[in-house]
Amino acid sequence: MHQLEQLLTSLTKDMIKAHRGNKTAAQRIRTGTIKLEKIGKVFRKESVRAEKTGKFKKKRSVKVCYRKP
Repeated sequence: MHQLEQLLTSLTKDMIKAHRGNKTAAQRIRTGTIKLEKIGKVFRKESVRAEKTGKFKKKRSVKVCYRKP
């Protein structure tokens, strides 16, 4: 989870730099998205496993009913 946060933070900073025309920042974004994909897959597997074992519980959705006045 910590790796994911760090990677997203650095990608966000590099996106701003790339938008301004920094070519090396654009290259870091391209390589960063590959890392993001790998970390995302690991996170998804771990979260599904935690959900199945009961270590992580889903939040229940709350239904909101609106009444007409």
